[in-house]
Amino acid sequence: MKLSDFDFDLPEQLIATRPAKPRSSARMLVAQGDTILDQHVHDLPQILEPGDRLILNDTRVIPARLIGQRHRDSAQGPVSARIEVTLLEPRLNGDWTALIKPLKKLKIGEDVVFSDALSATLKDVADGQGLVQFNLIGEDFDAALAEAGAMPLPPYIASKRAADAQDKADYQTVFARHPGAVAAPTASLHFDDALLAALRARGVEFTYVTLHVGAGTFLPVKVDDVTTHKMHAEWGRVTEQAASEIAATKAAGKRVIPVGTTALRLIESAARGGAIAPWEGETDIFIYPGFEFKVTDALMTNFHLPKSTLMMLVSALMGQDAIKRIYAHAVSSQYRFFSYGDSSLLVPARG
Repeated sequence: MKLSDFDFDLPEQLIATRPAKPRSSARMLVAQGDTILDQHVHDLPQILEPGDRLILNDTRVIPARLIGQRHRDSAQGPVSARIEVTLLEPRLNGDWTALIKPLKKLKIGEDVVFSDALSATLKDVADGQGLVQFNLIGEDFDAALAEAGAMPLPPYIASKRAADAQDKADYQTVFARHPGAVAAPTASLHFDDALLAALRARGVEFTYVTLHVGAGTFLPVKVDDVTTHKMHAEWGRVTEQAASEIAATKAAGKRVIPVGTTALRLIESAARGGAIAPWEGETDIFIYPGFEFKVTDALMTNFHLPKSTLMMLVSALMGQDAIKRIYAHAVSSQYRFFSYGDSSLLVPARG
């Protein structure tokens, strides 16, 4: 299974740099078996069936991108350098691993000042990443970070424009609850309160799970034989309540539909024993064609990067030939791609 099997041509102009307004007005490609329909996200209450259960990732994106100054005394007097820090993963003691640019301008033990309230000290460097310790912890840290930080937009948006105040609202789901993600579960960005209410009125059920999406979600696949790719690990939790809700839906013969690949990867991690069960920990589950889904009956997701692990995931669900047809239709129909783009509802043919 070659990396080139998951490639496709995407015109640059189809990459969305801002979301649809309102959120639920985004277009939605509905693929059910061999049928493809062009709909909108706000049509979901007419498309889904009573008893269907949507699995929603309630992680909260932190404003993980920080710009600060490193100050140093030199023979010529005080000097400073602009340092960009993107937080990656928290450690138990409050430290963070981070991408630091330019890393060569910061020495271990030196401080970076981000605001009057927030600063960090570089403690260690390994594998091109820094380990930083902030001057604040807990709620004080959260408040200072919210003030000084910017949303860590995906590289394909950040290369086109800088993050701004609007992204702090746009790049967050309306049901975000548990802070810790450095990338949004973007399929869920299409939901607003009105759509959630309409789905409830339709009889659609909701289950919340938590997967803190990491920056590794944007890492390219660097091996030609995709089966040898090593996935990044991300922390997640499926509570006892969530597991019992999903199990009850399966037992009733109704559909379990994760919203986003993060929610799908998490519930399939929790079902590796054959059935859904409470689960907490780090998952590096890699889903590619040949994977046997235990609980997922359909998937709502955005359109993904060529040659990405997410293209492999949707190909595992729908079949490689079907995904090629779906993406060809999406490109020719001018769907908007990636994090701020349009949506799809992928319903595989029942076996």
